[in-house]
Amino acid sequence: MNGQQLLTHFDRIADAPDAIPRLRRFILDLAVRGKLVPQDPNDEPASELLNRIVAEKARLVKAGEIKTNKAKPIQMATEPFKLPASWKWAAIGNVFLYDAGTKREPTGLDQKQWLLELEDIEKDTGRLLGRIKVRERESRSTKSEFRVGDILYGKLRPYLNKVLVADKPGYSTTEIVALRPYLPLVSGYCAVALRRPDFVDYVTRLGQGTKMPRLRTEDAVISPFPLPPLAEQHRIVAKVDELMELCDQLEAARAEREATRDHLASASFACLNAPDPDPTTFQHDVAFALVNLASLTNRPDQIKVLRQTILNLAVQGKLVPQDPNDEPASQLLKHIAAKRHELVARKVIRRGKSLPVIDSDNPPFKVPSGWEWAHIGDVVLFTQYGTSTKSVSSGQGVPVLTMGNIQDGVVVWRNEKRIPDTAEELPALYLKRYDLLYNRTNSAELVGKTGIYLGEDDCRTFASYLIRLRAPLEHFSPHFLNLTMNTPVFRETQIVPLIKKQTGQANVNGTALKHMLVPVPPLAEQRRVIAKVDELMALCDRLEAGLVTGDETRGQLVETLLHDVVETAQTRSANF
Repeated sequence: MNGQQLLTHFDRIADAPDAIPRLRRFILDLAVRGKLVPQDPNDEPASELLNRIVAEKARLVKAGEIKTNKAKPIQMATEPFKLPASWKWAAIGNVFLYDAGTKREPTGLDQKQWLLELEDIEKDTGRLLGRIKVRERESRSTKSEFRVGDILYGKLRPYLNKVLVADKPGYSTTEIVALRPYLPLVSGYCAVALRRPDFVDYVTRLGQGTKMPRLRTEDAVISPFPLPPLAEQHRIVAKVDELMELCDQLEAARAEREATRDHLASASFACLNAPDPDPTTFQHDVAFALVNLASLTNRPDQIKVLRQTILNLAVQGKLVPQDPNDEPASQLLKHIAAKRHELVARKVIRRGKSLPVIDSDNPPFKVPSGWEWAHIGDVVLFTQYGTSTKSVSSGQGVPVLTMGNIQDGVVVWRNEKRIPDTAEELPALYLKRYDLLYNRTNSAELVGKTGIYLGEDDCRTFASYLIRLRAPLEHFSPHFLNLTMNTPVFRETQIVPLIKKQTGQANVNGTALKHMLVPVPPLAEQRRVIAKVDELMALCDRLEAGLVTGDETRGQLVETLLHDVVETAQTRSANF
């Protein structure tokens, strides 16, 4: 595996969310399997190196220079995988003095100034070496003193499996253990071997089911360590450094690309959501955003902003063109008033209080010619609170819809409780298809959400903290009203100002609801708007699905690329 291979193929997988971390892990995995650099038959084999290490350990124990109860060679745990012929598996306790800092030596180290705290093992970026920070401390550590070149390993959660090489002497807290090879090895390689994926998995499994996952000393000293020839250790570290540096470059390039895309997406959406857009460029901005949706949106949060932008454009008359042949909204409002008057005369509904005249000089936002502003109470036939009869979990009775049943502008059926079908409020409070349910009481971020009921007539009712709105279907689209009440611009101008007056549980009641303002387009345009919104929301759905599919595809490409590199490395080693 080399830098050119990564550069050649990385653009195919760069958008996979974990592509670079996986590449880093893969590099480490190849390194400790002997597949990153070729073996050299002229190198002293690791078996000879291990013999000298074991002999040095025995000498140090006999001379009393180290204290250990494991003077004899330690029985290693099972070998995780096969190594090249010139390598050797060895128990960590046979190669390293584990917890080397327990014996303090007169190094002249300032005990107050130098201390490696647990938080100094920072986020694992894939680099081999870390810097030890200077930190003032009144008391010295009660645990470990380490030397330059010691391998410092985080053995306790949340720093478990963090590894760095000490570039300064110092003291560490008990969560960090110092490993010191009995004979000089390449410290960078030792760090690689302790960060290899199979060892991380091994240590993680050991800690499963425990309150505080950690690598215990008795487990650590028998853990397998892949030991290559000393000369090959140097070659491995050089190659790992080269590839990790390339990963850094790829990561920086990806971040720059994402920042550029984010800026372009934010600028595009800002143009579309501007309160007073430039009429000479607005249609071009809309066309640009719609044509480049897939390029602008590659994260779920961007698609969420896109959905909100579509809704805002829809209710501001900017999503579809106006038709001068449409019956104007002023006539539509007259039809609705006549229909309401007819129902009052027939005593189907009660006459409500007159709503105030709207200040035409100060609307929430501008609307096209042919549109009108109206109170919600003027575009619906009536509003009505739900049942106050206590509902219970039961297989009998009438299902009662609650605020939990309002999801993303639609009423869904789940967790339905019931009231007896003999309740006094029935049948008056049975729901009809296309009724809107408005949540009048909830947390500040959820109060005011609405959903349209698309179920059967006269088979469900609704709870008292919901309000039913019924639109005159022949004169006003309940879908358009539901869309309007779920837009960010409606919430900002009609709901939020009322919520700010509340403390704790917010309540925006029926009176406030009827006074809220909504834009009223001609009926024909309402239907065109709904059709266009449905079309664009379906596109958003496909984009979201594409993100998932794309991530899966890119993940598969990562696997394929890495598999190809492994085969190449194996072939190269076999032919060496």
